[in-house]
Amino acid sequence: MSSPHAAQILVASNRGPVSYTLREDGELDPRRGGGGLVSGLSAIGGDADSLWVCAALGEGDREAVRRGVGEDGVRMLDIDADVHHAAYNDIANSVLWFVHHMLYQTPLEPVFDAAFRQQWAAYRTYNRAFADALAAEAAKDAVVLVQDYHLALVPGMLRELRPDLRIGHFSHTPWAPVDYFRLLPDDIGEELLRGILGADRAGFLTRRWADAFVGCCTEVLGGTGRTRIGVHGLGADAGFLRARSHEPDVEDRMRELRGQIGGSGDRKTIVRVDRTELSKNIVRGLHAFRELLDARPEWRGRLVHLALAYPSRQDLAVYRDYMDEVRRVADAINFRYGTAEWTPVVLHLKDNFARSLAAYRLADVALVNPIRDGMNLVAKEVPVVSDHGCALVLSREAGAYEELGPDAVTVNPYDVSGTAAALQEALTMPGPERAERTERLAAAATALPPQRWFLDQLEALTASP
Repeated sequence: MSSPHAAQILVASNRGPVSYTLREDGELDPRRGGGGLVSGLSAIGGDADSLWVCAALGEGDREAVRRGVGEDGVRMLDIDADVHHAAYNDIANSVLWFVHHMLYQTPLEPVFDAAFRQQWAAYRTYNRAFADALAAEAAKDAVVLVQDYHLALVPGMLRELRPDLRIGHFSHTPWAPVDYFRLLPDDIGEELLRGILGADRAGFLTRRWADAFVGCCTEVLGGTGRTRIGVHGLGADAGFLRARSHEPDVEDRMRELRGQIGGSGDRKTIVRVDRTELSKNIVRGLHAFRELLDARPEWRGRLVHLALAYPSRQDLAVYRDYMDEVRRVADAINFRYGTAEWTPVVLHLKDNFARSLAAYRLADVALVNPIRDGMNLVAKEVPVVSDHGCALVLSREAGAYEELGPDAVTVNPYDVSGTAAALQEALTMPGPERAERTERLAAAATALPPQRWFLDQLEALTASP
């Protein structure tokens, strides 16, 4: 049964558009989120008939729910903290993320035992809470867009509760090929696929990930049934990025970075901006930079690797270990090659958006070499804001490769020597060629900006089959 103030358009995601911090004086500070989904949802204009359903992620959020504090158009669910931890950390980020990014060290992991089954039950409970809330809040024949691997069971659960709804699911990660997907226990893999197939339409960032999903459904279930499959490649928001990248705080960060790069303004920069997720391949990128300095000594003193590696999922030990390794390798390069006048690797580990935009503007070469990525917006953002043109070294395993590959210098992300050679090619690319490539990269990167990306999904879902 829907509520008396039922919504016509609903979005469901683990993280919502606002979060709350509990101050020492007991007051709650709201903070608006960013990113493609927040920008995309603004395309429907904050209509009173729209609703965003999300989870309370911290004590501030939970206290806001308890006090009845919130924003119009947002319903935050206070799901039991232990259930959320098991669903989010133990299943979504430690199992589904690893499967789709093909990150397991299979001689030792995964281990699907009794503890995993308990965690999966929590994941099911978590998804059920979303399905129940959406069913209660949706008007008759409403449209519901469910986001990502955290909520893969929601479409099937919601379909049983509200067969009248138009339901879409969108995957922001890659999708594993069938042989890797079948690492999951057979019944769990089938439940996951059937969950998404509860949607009228399943969306993906690239055709490659969509085809992988169809392949899994065909092998495991015999097909995708009545569910339509769509591809929507999220692009960069050119207007916002270009305006934001010239605000005073970005200019301040540019001056700071120039000071850290040093020299008299003639040093070249290789820039990377990533969260320290295991899939981002930061360590191999550093090894490639070290090999470049070994093979091409003429770059010593003339080239700086500006690495912005921001914390991610530090509540998981494997991510803390990865960040430690990033630090260790960067320090080793600086110890081996650095001088009083030159620091080869300038490493920043504290998230700062203004600094990221400043680095984009300064980059001679952008290194984007993930092991596997759903899209990778950094690859799309750098060409949009680059001051003087930037060569892009891009992994063929990034979703962005599908659109940007022709004008990037592409690499196998596991091939350190190949990446070092690609960096050399990018650094020595003639200026006119670099400028032309940057222009084409920027055009491709902004073809489907966030608002258009969201509306495309909405229109495709509401169109007649």
